[in-house]
Amino acid sequence: MMMCRRCFGALALWAVMAAVALAAAPYKALIVDGQNAHDWKSTTPVLKRLLEETGLFTVDVATSPPRGADMGGFKPNFAAYDVVVCNYQGDPWPEETKRAFVEYVNSGGGVVVYHFACAAFPDWKEYNEIIGLGGWGRRNEKWGPYVRWRDGKIVRDMTPGRGGGHGPAQEFQLVVREPNHPITRGLPKRFMHVKDELYGWLRGPAKNLTVLATAFAPKEKGGSGEHEPLLFTVRYGKGRVFQNALGHTAEQLKSVAFIVTFQRGAEWAASGKVTQPVPDDFPTAERASVRE
Repeated sequence: MMMCRRCFGALALWAVMAAVALAAAPYKALIVDGQNAHDWKSTTPVLKRLLEETGLFTVDVATSPPRGADMGGFKPNFAAYDVVVCNYQGDPWPEETKRAFVEYVNSGGGVVVYHFACAAFPDWKEYNEIIGLGGWGRRNEKWGPYVRWRDGKIVRDMTPGRGGGHGPAQEFQLVVREPNHPITRGLPKRFMHVKDELYGWLRGPAKNLTVLATAFAPKEKGGSGEHEPLLFTVRYGKGRVFQNALGHTAEQLKSVAFIVTFQRGAEWAASGKVTQPVPDDFPTAERASVRE
């Protein structure tokens, strides 16, 4: 009986400590999902856990009606949050919801655009400006330039062509192009990521855009033959936007390259700063790292 009491006491203490940590989390995050050509049902729980394990976030999820259903009642209260994580690609939101989202970002709200959310809302002008670069959804040169890293600098390329694409899943190396940004400060210059979709041919307004890291997409592996921006930020009004093109499925979300850049990017989007240290298991220039 004494042993059971001790176990109960330890569990009670753990519960209290967890509740205190949760209550002390300085930022509120909202993940938006419900429709996506990618498997949002498996990735959203991982994204939620990754944010919560930093101790910096409490996390809610707003799930839309299914594709083709009435979207009229889908009205998340964006203004109640410090950062909105977009894991959505599907039917247009109601006009009221779109206006609320733009006002939220313009007034200083944070946004994290996760992977295929860059393909959402091709015909929504403000969304394209908020995300900076997007793909698919009939996007082409009318949406804006490709953004490339060539000869040590950013080049905006207005060559006509599609927006969005990738070759077969492959391991690839990311190269930090802006080492002084809070998200990338302290990261190694080069680091590996697990086998994943290497997004290419993204294009869009690219206003107030800062490329943080690129990866080379070789033509022999179905890529563009260019250094493609995969981690970048956008300033929209007073808002901070971070786009992370990594993470096709929950399997790729085990990559420490994704985990750390996602967590740091979310903190920056919420606050403008990053307090999280670079972990010891961060990948090297030669080898990816995963957490099971």
